[in-house]
Amino acid sequence: MAEAKPTQPPPSLDEVRQRIDAIDAELLRLVVERAGLAHAVAAAKAAAGDGGKFGLRPAREAMLLRRLLAGPRNGASPGLIVRIWRELIGDSLATQGPFHLAVWGGRDAARAVEVARLRFGVAPSLRQVAKPEDALAAARTPGGVAVCALAADSAWWGRLLAEPKLKVFAALPCLAAWGPMAALAVAEVEVEPTGADNTFWVTDAPGPAGAVEDALSRDGAAATLLVEAGGLKLFTLAGFYQPDDPRLARAPGKLSGVIGAAPAPLDV
Repeated sequence: MAEAKPTQPPPSLDEVRQRIDAIDAELLRLVVERAGLAHAVAAAKAAAGDGGKFGLRPAREAMLLRRLLAGPRNGASPGLIVRIWRELIGDSLATQGPFHLAVWGGRDAARAVEVARLRFGVAPSLRQVAKPEDALAAARTPGGVAVCALAADSAWWGRLLAEPKLKVFAALPCLAAWGPMAALAVAEVEVEPTGADNTFWVTDAPGPAGAVEDALSRDGAAATLLVEAGGLKLFTLAGFYQPDDPRLARAPGKLSGVIGAAPAPLDV
């Protein structure tokens, strides 16, 4: 009979703490190095003539986070990974140029501020505004992002039909574990597919939302009502849709259109 191999005793508490201290020192070194590279990015953009361009790249960020979450994480939760990298990305953007948030939270202002910080970190300045129109006005300025709550008493999102430069690019929060969708982020930014997206589509179609969902379903599009206000309905469409998609042109409603798209929750 083979002899049982002696088991290694667990490390002592002092040994574990020493290892944590060493990791903290290495993490700090890497964070400082990464933060310093934001200045190099800003210099490279200026040399290329893009110094005044807002550096926000929602699709790139989402694909980066998905790669990180797909790798071996052991005890690190999706929330921990996303929070750390959202802070790093937000700080980098703030270093490269103007970056500020205008938040309209409706009846739950605290929740809107919370999801805005979860998505963009603490680096950008944040201003709460009294009306969604004020938030959208801020989004038209360099480095501006509007975060507006989804509220049954405001169809602010319908205004985006007349403002094609402003697009929804994020649904907040970005993790399903952090709760249901509470707000949308809007900016003058390019919206690109990431491979797992939801498109936001507005219509003035009368009648029940289920009739619109059924009509789109028969045409091969999966739609879910998100909110209804002011005679308009806002739907999420599973997938990335172009504004001129013929299925949407055939859908009910005289006034309708795509107002943006966002990556699906990162932990789904």
